[in-house]
Amino acid sequence: MITREKVDAYIQKIPPTPQALQQTVLYLKQEELTKAARSAQKDLALSAYLIELVNKPIFGFRNKVEDVSQIFGILGVERSQQAVYNYMISLLSPAKWQLFTLNRSSFYDLQAELSIKWQMILEHLNITDKDIQNAITLLPASIIVSEALFCEKLDDVKLLRSVNEIDLNTILKRLCNLDLFDICQIIASKWNMGEKSAQIVQASSGLKPSEDEQINRLGKWMHLLLFFTLSKPEYINAGLNDFIDFQIEYVQEIYDDFAKLMEIS
Repeated sequence: MITREKVDAYIQKIPPTPQALQQTVLYLKQEELTKAARSAQKDLALSAYLIELVNKPIFGFRNKVEDVSQIFGILGVERSQQAVYNYMISLLSPAKWQLFTLNRSSFYDLQAELSIKWQMILEHLNITDKDIQNAITLLPASIIVSEALFCEKLDDVKLLRSVNEIDLNTILKRLCNLDLFDICQIIASKWNMGEKSAQIVQASSGLKPSEDEQINRLGKWMHLLLFFTLSKPEYINAGLNDFIDFQIEYVQEIYDDFAKLMEIS
């Protein structure tokens, strides 16, 4: 059993944000894109991350974008804030993944895909709330933490996966009495993210519906997005698909709308 203290201790290892990054986050919250870009340019690692992220094929830019001011201008306040949170997550990413077959590039691809598709969903629903938009960044962060926790008991995890059809979320719960979505909530608290972010992610488990109608509905959309994304061949091969136990009854009322938006035939 991995104690809650050990989980908390690991999450506390999330690197403290440098001053330039803190200023960037602050200015984005104030919707000051120009000032945010100036601050971001002072952090060479952050600038390099933003350039690499937005030039991935999924963003669809024909020409390479290398200027941070231009990147923030193209993305707008909400998506720029998402990108910066994704960078904060990348600071925690392991140099070598042991359980999941991932590397830096494939993990960035996952971040980018979830962020873009979540933005599509929120635009479809006419939602502009920043807390809601940033909720999606918590899931990749919790995957990193889960990787570290699984590696504490790697042989046990591999044995359980080989002899039983147990999803990874159930194994994680047995190891530390927390699931993927609980870990998201702890990270949200560390980063002082809005309460809505954690509530939506918890609802997206499909097992913890919210009494708040809007939160619950968004949880259904996120549940479908996670299952849709992690069911792609590259993420099945990485071992991530085993995290989500699809709850068809939970999302049935919005499935057709989701399939149409994602152009699922």
